Amino acid sequence: MDFNVKKLASDAGVFFSRAMQFTEEKLGQAEKTELDAHFENLLARADCTKNWTEKILRQTEVLLQPNPSARVEEFLYEKLDRKVPSRVTNGELLAQYMTEAANDFGPGTPYGKTLIKVGETQRRLGAAERDFIHSASINFLTPLRNFLEGDWRTISKERRILQNRRLDLDACKARLKKAKAAEAKAALWSDEVEKAEHELRLTQTEFDRQAEVTRLLLEGISSTHVNHLRCLHEFVESQTNYYAQCYQYMLDLQKQLGRFSGTFVGNTESTSPPPAATSPPAVATATLPAVPTIPVVPTIVGVPNTVAEGVLNPNEVKPPASGTRKARVLYDYEAADSTELALLADEMITVYSLPGMDPDWLIGERGNQKGKVPVTYLELLS
Repeated sequence: MDFNVKKLASDAGVFFSRAMQFTEEKLGQAEKTELDAHFENLLARADCTKNWTEKILRQTEVLLQPNPSARVEEFLYEKLDRKVPSRVTNGELLAQYMTEAANDFGPGTPYGKTLIKVGETQRRLGAAERDFIHSASINFLTPLRNFLEGDWRTISKERRILQNRRLDLDACKARLKKAKAAEAKAALWSDEVEKAEHELRLTQTEFDRQAEVTRLLLEGISSTHVNHLRCLHEFVESQTNYYAQCYQYMLDLQKQLGRFSGTFVGNTESTSPPPAATSPPAVATATLPAVPTIPVVPTIVGVPNTVAEGVLNPNEVKPPASGTRKARVLYDYEAADSTELALLADEMITVYSLPGMDPDWLIGERGNQKGKVPVTYLELLS
């Protein structure tokens, strides 16, 4: 019991002595042992590494998981040493909605078929995103966290010990200085000088030993940079593979859907703009050939406008002398009545427009069969 009390009293005395020394240094009333320039550079480099590693780590976490609530949840699971539950990516959720919508609209309809195709691509994009996040977390985030929670904590601990050793050393120097000043006035203080010198030698040895330990840890920052450089290369490689996958998936989808610019030609008077009306990227625009529109046959005075009246007799319709085009059918189409022409995907037909005709429709011919066909089911060829 007495031993514990003495130890507590000793610790309190050491703490008070260090606090007094630190305060006097701040007030300029006490001398401070300065570290050499190389050591100071090592300290500055270590602090810089720690600060930027924290910023890069946090921003990479935001990049991989923009949802702050999800990041907090993952952090809590990690601290509780529990496995983070699998979370559906935004692309996978969109794919689910598109598939369910296609089933409601009819998977055999053009819109339903397209929703299924786009949804499948979104699912693949979501899976690629999941793989990228997993790879980046293991190969990049984990090493950064390990440095901050491992090496940096060790460095910080040894730096605090070194700071205490320096305060003890400077306090001993101050006591020795006072003892020598007192010795000059009276020979009775010679024992105090000898005691102060002995304490100074001990504290100097402890300070030098701790400075060497701290120096070795600080010089290890160079190895940390090498390790983080390797991790950075792995992160870039993972990100490159991810974006390459996404690009390939979208190219495949574009091939499946065909060129929307050709699909919606002729629908210039529609109340709702076609998908191709959205401005594509400059590179994609440069690669798409210009698709001429179908000339509309002018109205001839004296000829009844049967199309405008909503009545079409295929036997009475004759193709114009000019303005016919070839078209490739994009999707199967079932004729709603005898005035329409049923279509099969990938077949080639001849199309043309008649005066007063709805711009969403054309007249299509296949051999001796003819009838109205929807423009959105066709890819018009030059």
